Amino acid sequence: MAGREQQLVGGWVKPSSGGKDLMSAVVGVFEELQTAPGQAVPIGKLEDINRKEVSIDGRVTVLWESDSPAIAQVGLIEDESGKTKLTVWEKSNQPWIKEGERVRIHGAAKNWYNGRVSVALTGWSTVMFPERGRWWEA
Repeated sequence: MAGREQQLVGGWVKPSSGGKDLMSAVVGVFEELQTAPGQAVPIGKLEDINRKEVSIDGRVTVLWESDSPAIAQVGLIEDESGKTKLTVWEKSNQPWIKEGERVRIHGAAKNWYNGRVSVALTGWSTVMFPERGRWWEA
């Protein structure tokens, strides 16, 4: 340990960096947990996720007509961190999403198109509507 200011405390090596290493470790663990499989990933962080399937939570802000009969719906989904293109494949048999609706999606396929990240609903994706059927707010 020559050249480094460290001391052994209870069997652990404690760096004397003023807690900077500890804070970096805590932030690193938090970021990993935030983007772990099964967790809703912030839409703005989709580019950084190294998986083909992701879960997201956001609001569908815009829907438009698709020229392809293979696409049931296409539009934009966003949260406070960013927005991305959402494609719902016809063969996926997913429920119809309304513009302005909040959705929670598990198992969306993450894709890249023209250098931008996007998500698509497949037959293995699950869509939940947290604001649907809230009779107590009617």
